[in-house]
Amino acid sequence: MTNKEIKISYQEYDSPYELEKEFQSLVQAAIEATEQSYAPYSKFNVGAAVLLEDGTVIKGSNQENAAFPSGLCAERTALFYAGASYPAKAVIAIAIAGAQNGILCKSPVTPCGACRQVMAQYQTRGGKPMTTILIGSDKILKFKQVEDLLPFIFDSI
Repeated sequence: MTNKEIKISYQEYDSPYELEKEFQSLVQAAIEATEQSYAPYSKFNVGAAVLLEDGTVIKGSNQENAAFPSGLCAERTALFYAGASYPAKAVIAIAIAGAQNGILCKSPVTPCGACRQVMAQYQTRGGKPMTTILIGSDKILKFKQVEDLLPFIFDSI
């Protein structure tokens, strides 16, 4: 037997203004996307914004449904739209924000397991690392690649 260890590296920021310029506007787009959320059941509004390699920004928000779990997370809404509308463009970054009652959550919102796997698939599809930015009002976390959030990506097919 061999013991192994996984080290995850990320950066923590106090403000979006500490981020690179392109990521500052992506953070703002994700926060704005929370306002388009349809969350009558959870009252938890999530917004995501993806940055494509050509500079295009796509927004998505969580969309709930009375026939739970038929809704869709913000991350997958944005990524699937990007994939359907711009299939040849790599996603180079995704920013994710959560809010309740119109107020940004203090702690960064993290993507669910299904969204992490979809993010991994889009990173593989694009052939480039996908920066992930998790937004909270008290701090922002930036990961250089999806493996930092999902170390054992399913890619066996």
